[in-house]
Amino acid sequence: MPRHRRAAPWQIGDLFAHEREAAAYEAAVDACLAEPAVARRLGKRPQATAENVRAHMLSEANVRRALEPCREHHLRFRAALEQYQAARTRVDYLHDPPAPATIALALLSLVFLVALVTAPWTGVAVAAVPPVVLGAVVRTHPLWRMRVHNNVGELVLRAALFVRQRQAEHADRRWRRDLQVNGVRPLMRRVVEALLGDDHDSLLLPDSYEGLRSPRSRQYVVGNEASRRLARKVAQLRGGTIAVSGPRGAGKSTLLETCAAEADFSVMVQAPATYSPYEFLLSLYIRVCETYLKDEGHEVPEFARLSAFRRALLHVVPAARRVTRHLLFAASAGALVVLGLAATARSMEDRYEDTVRERAEEVWSHLTGTLEGIWGGERAGAALAVTLTGVLIWRLRRWPGTDELLRNVRLLTGGVGGVALVLVAPVSLFLDTDIRRNARVLVTESSGALGVLLLVSLLTLSLAALKGQDVGLWPGSGFLVTDRVLKAAMGLLLVVVAVLLHRTPALYALAADDDNAFRVACVLLGVLMARAGAWNAPQPEPRLVRECRDQLYRLQTVQTTSAAVTAGPPQLLSAYTSSLSTVPPNMPELVADFRELLADIAQERFARDGRVVIAVDEVDRLGSDAQALEFLGEIKAILGVPGVHYLISVAEDVGASFVRRGLPHRGVTDSSLDDIVHVQPCTLAESVELLQRRAPGLSEPYSLLAHALSGGLPRDLMRYGLRIMEIEDKTRFVELTDISRQMILEELSETMAGFRTLLGKHEWTPETSATLLSFRSLMGHLRYLCPCPSAELQKALQHVAFYDLEEQLGTDAAANVPEATRLLIDEASAYVLFSLTLLDVFGRPDFARRREAARRHGPDGDPEMLAQARQELELSPYSARPLITAVRTAWGVASRPAAGTVTTIPVPRRSPCALHAQPV
Repeated sequence: MPRHRRAAPWQIGDLFAHEREAAAYEAAVDACLAEPAVARRLGKRPQATAENVRAHMLSEANVRRALEPCREHHLRFRAALEQYQAARTRVDYLHDPPAPATIALALLSLVFLVALVTAPWTGVAVAAVPPVVLGAVVRTHPLWRMRVHNNVGELVLRAALFVRQRQAEHADRRWRRDLQVNGVRPLMRRVVEALLGDDHDSLLLPDSYEGLRSPRSRQYVVGNEASRRLARKVAQLRGGTIAVSGPRGAGKSTLLETCAAEADFSVMVQAPATYSPYEFLLSLYIRVCETYLKDEGHEVPEFARLSAFRRALLHVVPAARRVTRHLLFAASAGALVVLGLAATARSMEDRYEDTVRERAEEVWSHLTGTLEGIWGGERAGAALAVTLTGVLIWRLRRWPGTDELLRNVRLLTGGVGGVALVLVAPVSLFLDTDIRRNARVLVTESSGALGVLLLVSLLTLSLAALKGQDVGLWPGSGFLVTDRVLKAAMGLLLVVVAVLLHRTPALYALAADDDNAFRVACVLLGVLMARAGAWNAPQPEPRLVRECRDQLYRLQTVQTTSAAVTAGPPQLLSAYTSSLSTVPPNMPELVADFRELLADIAQERFARDGRVVIAVDEVDRLGSDAQALEFLGEIKAILGVPGVHYLISVAEDVGASFVRRGLPHRGVTDSSLDDIVHVQPCTLAESVELLQRRAPGLSEPYSLLAHALSGGLPRDLMRYGLRIMEIEDKTRFVELTDISRQMILEELSETMAGFRTLLGKHEWTPETSATLLSFRSLMGHLRYLCPCPSAELQKALQHVAFYDLEEQLGTDAAANVPEATRLLIDEASAYVLFSLTLLDVFGRPDFARRREAARRHGPDGDPEMLAQARQELELSPYSARPLITAVRTAWGVASRPAAGTVTTIPVPRRSPCALHAQPV
């Protein structure tokens, strides 16, 4: 009966054919276990341990699932590995120590190759004789022939083995990467989630929350409907004033910053708390001028703090240092070039001086004769041509393309002349008989030296072409061509040239030709002409830059001019002095100048398809809506500049005033604003997206909790998100029930402390003071915060949440409570009911199941309703309470406790919880 072969220890089913495959899979499992996203989840619940995850990942079913997505790379790796092992077996079988004949034949062949490169043809012929003779002898001897054949075969197989090994390693790396990314990692996440059990999303395991720690950072900004509406309005308007209205914390400032950052030219200013229209406009004017100078690459002038001598010194010293450095190098280089070309210049002068002088005299004589003929009236045609040329030159002074035409002429003349002079050198090499003769001698007598020079030159050119690339048989097997490698190759080329010049007379004769200095001079002169033709003179300062600088001097300095006249004989002098001081511009003049400058900037940027944005933030910080409207009325004079978009953040009251335009009510917004964008609180989807951007990996239940507490306001949303991380850092809680209860109770404690302070400012009687005692008892229960469910705390919260003055104080005593006090009590009661609802929703286990049940109940079970209830609390406790009651019903929570169960508040505990005794 046949026996089944026992599987290898590393084998899992029949999935692996080699031990190396199993090792690669285990390495991928270990790498994924060490990843932060997985490591944070291990140990959070009893079954979710590294040992259990590893055991599940090594089961046959999971291994098969992990290998399936990367099957193609797996098969390629297996084939490459088998080819490598087959080649390795063949090499081991043919292994034989090197024979003496093999060593001798290899050395003689190496000598022949060296002679082939460096020696003349006669030396090559002599060096070829020993290997040929030895090869013939080996061929006639059977034993030697067999051993040399085996050695050569082994050498070839070892070269093939090296290639197979590299191919197997490359396939191994590709399969490991594919296996880890597409196979093991997704499967391990599912295994970890299964081991964590039901409701695994209730664990707080974010990847990072750096975005919550940087609320003003623009890299975490998420677009919403308000930003898209504002972008559309700005794109539709050629210019105008757009107000951004919304509650505090809705993201108006971020919206303005984002729109301003996308503009071609933008200035963002903050509205002053106590404003003066003149000072605000002066500050805005200065900011516009400074921003324009910086955008155009010019320095903003500095005033005061430094003396005139010190400021001049700060500008002169760097310039002097740069000039000195350039002069030092220019003097050294010029001296060497002049010294090297002096003899060539003198020989050229001796050879061509007479010819050049004669030709110049002929040209001068012809020119002076023509001018004399025109002056004497003998050449009427030439005189007419000269006159028309003068008129044309005068007309060209206003032609816009004159500067461009002159620049093109200079560029064409210098470029053509420079290129012609540079080409003179290589062309003259083919016409020089000495050069051609020495070249023939170099080819015939020193071919080895020429071959070495060409080989090193080709190597340098190849490295220059491959700079920044990986050189090898396949990616990752060679070396990176860096600047250091290229410089080493160039150094090698210079060394080879120096050695060959010293050892090769023909090459030295080519380099030391008498006309080479003239050729070098032509190349240098051609390069100088080309650079001179391409040189552009410094352009004059643009008009708007000059105007902005002048306005800065005008607005930030007091300019005084003095003049003195001295008269009388030297013995008796008399002086008369007068001074002139500029007067600061008044408000109408300042407004006119600002509008003119801003219109010019807008026109310039519009020609570039740009946009000018002036953003005024924090207008709602001025106090009441009347003050904000008054501010808009004061600055209305600078609004409405053509091509300029003004973006102004205002409070909801000002936005409501603009919406009522056209009705019997009219206000300053009718004439100040062109349109308005209302920024609403974030929806649930927008809040989840914002928190995912700023805290990747934050599970959805925590986003719902932060959204409900904040009411969708982005500022509060990020604050509550950071508060969640803070609680986790302090308490090490990771479950939703613990973190939510701790967070909600902390927020409730702080809020109720504020309510109790406000209630203390009202008048109370012995009959009505029981209300204050109820709030005091609730604060006692909130003194020792603990995530453990507490029946006493639950009753205390229910007592205040469903507080009834008539029931608690009696009808007569309740009638004596002032209306303002009653409203404050109702607000506090409604907020406690909201917090109690959050505790019932998030502070109980099995959140996912209860959420699904609430969703099936109807619209009131949508978590968005919690945020809407929080928003409604800011308007009225009476309209918020029905919303909260509907949410409680949808989530299966009692809308109101049974009668008589919350008539009194239980006595608060006097010590912390035994399980959570550490204060947090």
